[in-house]
Amino acid sequence: MSKADYAWQRLKKNTLALLGLGIICLFLFVSVFGYLIAPDGSPDANNQKLELAMKPPGFKVKEIHIRKNEPLHNPGFFSKLIYGQENDYKEVPFRQFQFKENALIYEEYTGKENIPGCKIKYNLADIVYAIDYSKPFTDNVQEGYIQFYDIDSGQQLKRNRADLQNEIVNKQIKEHHYFLGTDRAGRDMLSRLIIGTRISFTIGFISVILSIFIGVLLGALSGYYRGWADNLIMWIINVVWSIPTLLLVIALTFVLGKGFWQVFIAVGFTMWVEVARVIRGQIISLREKEYVEAGRALGFSSLRIIARHLLPNITGTIIVLSAANFANAILIEAGLSFLGIGAQPPTVSWGSMINDHKGYIIANAAYLAFLPGLAIMLMVLAFVLLGNGLRDVFDTKTMDEVSI
Repeated sequence: MSKADYAWQRLKKNTLALLGLGIICLFLFVSVFGYLIAPDGSPDANNQKLELAMKPPGFKVKEIHIRKNEPLHNPGFFSKLIYGQENDYKEVPFRQFQFKENALIYEEYTGKENIPGCKIKYNLADIVYAIDYSKPFTDNVQEGYIQFYDIDSGQQLKRNRADLQNEIVNKQIKEHHYFLGTDRAGRDMLSRLIIGTRISFTIGFISVILSIFIGVLLGALSGYYRGWADNLIMWIINVVWSIPTLLLVIALTFVLGKGFWQVFIAVGFTMWVEVARVIRGQIISLREKEYVEAGRALGFSSLRIIARHLLPNITGTIIVLSAANFANAILIEAGLSFLGIGAQPPTVSWGSMINDHKGYIIANAAYLAFLPGLAIMLMVLAFVLLGNGLRDVFDTKTMDEVSI
């Protein structure tokens, strides 16, 4: 049995580690397919409806979907998967509506049940189609038809009143459910939470890659070569180690600027220190082993010995460190976004969601800050549980007994 098979067999016996792995897989699925499963699939789930601000979970309202007078947005599958899709319709909440001649008149939903809204009049064809008003437009009320130039088809169309009314009732008027309510800008909370998963996962993933690459490289060189190289690298490690992590990240963020990619670099370049210290200790304990001496006797280069013989024997340690760093990266990113120096609006982040709604904790709407906080807690807990399980799985005393 290989080490990988043996490790998996041991991991399956750890219920908490499997639970953590399951939660991570769920968050990973949501982060990858977020725009396809979110109720609001617009970029950054930023479809704002101010009249629907601060609606409670389970709120529902009827909306008229009015076609925007612009060409259709038809992104490819992968473009939609990564960036979302601009909404081709203006979604207007309403109380009631009526048809009058070739128009629809609706009463706007004001957000308050006891406050009536303004009555808005729309041409029937303008609700269903994207109309180019620079071309001839005929609204014949007496004969009950509308003739116009459709931007989507690029043709002059003629539609009668009855057909347009039926299409509006059957396709353009829909009931929208806000399962987790709306935020202070009237955006769907469920969609914001779903899309926010991607930020935490992406920043965690890239930051861990950066920290592992730098930490393993410097730790391996320091532990194998010792001497002046070890002294220099350890001096750098001690200097960076002496600065509080969050303070160092904030300083780097101010130097690099605020933004999505800057957070990757700032977090990744501050988490490598612990990785380097651990890897250095592991390499020091292995560099005098018989197989390393045999490699030197056979004339293998130092880089080959490190890459082909030492690093494969500390793979378990690297995996455990990756899980721990992933959790730390998520917490650091959430903290930066909460302070306003992480991912910038309109990019949605769980930390920025907490910051936006922290004032509502004492205003009978604590769930607005609690929900993203719960998401952060679950993801961090999942990586901690998995990391603890991997630590037990890759325990040196037991793994050394497994034949390769």
